[in-house]
Amino acid sequence: MPSIFFAGAATLQRRQFLSRSGSTLAATGLAAGLPWLSAVAQAAGLKPVGAPQAFDYAMLKGRARDLAAKPYAARSTTLPAGISNLNWDQHQGIRFRDDHALWGDDKLRFVAKFFHLGLFFKSPVRMYEVSGGQATELAYDPAMFDYGQSGVDGTKLPADLGFAGFRLNYHTDPVRDVAAFLGASYFRAVGGEWQYGQSARGLAINTAQPYPEEFPDFIGYWLEKPDPKSPSLTVYALLDSPSISGAYRFVITPGDTQIMDLDVALYPRKTIERMGIAPCTSMYQTGENDRRMGWDWRGEIHDTDGLAMHTGRGEWVWRPLTNPAQLQFNAFQDNNPRGFGLMQRDRNFDHYQDDGVFYDKRPSLWVEPKAGWGAGSVQLVEIPTVDETFDNIVAFWNPAEKPQAGQELLFAYRLHWGGNPPAVRMPLARCVATRTGLGGVVGQKRTGYSRRFAVDFAGGDFALLNEKTKVEAVITASRGKIELTSARPLAAIQGWRAMFDIRPDGDSTAPIDLRMYLQADGQPLTETWLYQWAPPPVAERIVY
Repeated sequence: MPSIFFAGAATLQRRQFLSRSGSTLAATGLAAGLPWLSAVAQAAGLKPVGAPQAFDYAMLKGRARDLAAKPYAARSTTLPAGISNLNWDQHQGIRFRDDHALWGDDKLRFVAKFFHLGLFFKSPVRMYEVSGGQATELAYDPAMFDYGQSGVDGTKLPADLGFAGFRLNYHTDPVRDVAAFLGASYFRAVGGEWQYGQSARGLAINTAQPYPEEFPDFIGYWLEKPDPKSPSLTVYALLDSPSISGAYRFVITPGDTQIMDLDVALYPRKTIERMGIAPCTSMYQTGENDRRMGWDWRGEIHDTDGLAMHTGRGEWVWRPLTNPAQLQFNAFQDNNPRGFGLMQRDRNFDHYQDDGVFYDKRPSLWVEPKAGWGAGSVQLVEIPTVDETFDNIVAFWNPAEKPQAGQELLFAYRLHWGGNPPAVRMPLARCVATRTGLGGVVGQKRTGYSRRFAVDFAGGDFALLNEKTKVEAVITASRGKIELTSARPLAAIQGWRAMFDIRPDGDSTAPIDLRMYLQADGQPLTETWLYQWAPPPVAERIVY
């Protein structure tokens, strides 16, 4: 597994919104040696800050509500001398010492380790252990870290420096993480392939608006000591930003598909124009359907290759991702969605040839609402990027009604992390490849410019068809002319291939929305394929 780096930090840097707000971690006297932490926590050298306090999710919700009723207090983003100017390699050189891990010797199924401030992570996050209904804050101590070749002298850092975040190890592997929370409200997890990829966020505020995006922060985490044989760990988080505060409860269960059950209570300070629930954040540079930035020696470079949706009315939808020349924003209207997520369907190593970061193993992330979310839309933002170090894809649920100051907004949902989450298995054939190229008929002179789409579907009920079954592609376009449509069996994938050309009408470069599925006798055989294609300028419409 590669070193931890949250693309959210690069996202903030790329959008030039790295300066986030919040309040400085209060300097509190240390009460070392007091029996407030669990015995194992004390044995690991962990120290408490102040006295323990009663804690549960209801109390955290009350704290978030009270926070929202007060003016927002900006957090410091000024780091002390010694870590304020660390570069990437120096920050990566600071390692947490395993012998200081929370619950490290308690023979539990989980241990927690902490991240050091520095680089992109400039605001301290308060960390607590919850045991027996009591929460005790954990003190930062430079003895927790091995500063290695970083050039940092931990003894010269402030005693109340604080932490940047934490990561979790499961008892099946003491080295590789199963989840990590680091940077703003970003977090990541792995499935059975032990590979980090896309990130989730606690909340997205005003993404892809004509003014700066707001990045809420998790300003405190409460890690509840699990029972020795429990396969799950409960983590609580307090979120804050200029527009909103919130209380989060995560129940984390590692597995081949890792499950996170979330309860979320949000308290707006003011009207929010665009609020994103359960945001998924990913990267797409180039793939089989979009070669605009395909200058690299690798055939494909992406954490995920499409947005999947299961609508409230039961339709399964697949929207391949692109790396557009200009920012693209799409809103897919729905009522009580059954699920959505950014997926990495293409898991063939040969398509990537990347033996360093293994894009073929990147986890998909599926969001499953637990209760009716009402009217709104799944929104997709695709931002141009020139390389793979920047997250440029965001997908989230946006409620139709704008949040208002003084409201309590409750959401419950489940996150599925893994290569092929069972929750996304559908009865219909799914899209397994989208390819594009110049349209027209081979061997015949082209009379105008058109774009060819070849879309492959596999699975579902194709095995029930015989050679006499009439399968047709149902295709619609928001404008332009559909030509040369076909649908035929594709034995190599035990599926079907649909092909068509789209000829733009006029000189406009405005995007054209395409929609297609395969049917037999009026019965849908496949999920619905959606695509947004922007015709090139007239001067670039070369017909060869």
